[in-house]
Amino acid sequence: MSISAKDVKKLRDATGAGMMDCKKALGEADGDMEKAIEILRKKGQQVSEKRSEREANEGLILTKISDDHKKATAIEINCETDFVARNEDFQNQANKFLEAAYENNITSSEDLMSVEIDGLTAEKHLEEMVGKIGEKIEIARVVLFRN
Repeated sequence: MSISAKDVKKLRDATGAGMMDCKKALGEADGDMEKAIEILRKKGQQVSEKRSEREANEGLILTKISDDHKKATAIEINCETDFVARNEDFQNQANKFLEAAYENNITSSEDLMSVEIDGLTAEKHLEEMVGKIGEKIEIARVVLFRN
């Protein structure tokens, strides 16, 4: 089956995966977009497993404080390099994790993993990020402050 550049671009836009990964996934899926997305997700899980032993010492610490200063959430999300920590996609996703933790009164990174964000759990979003970026990424801490 011939895979069009238009289909590859559509899959890239949907997943953020690399061009060759998208082309290969579409080929394996016989052009089926949903199957290709699942193939890329599985690849992300495999990359995540391979990277699990690596050190993630760079990253971001983000905070959100309520207007009345009676509630605040802090989140630490780590990656392997400062280059990734400065990446706009990484920062946008980190802010989504922060928002989810704040809105759901999450007190630990483990609890955050099951929270749904844009139709997927935070855990699935992390797997996708690792597959896309190719580095170990972890939510190291989530802290909820109340006054």
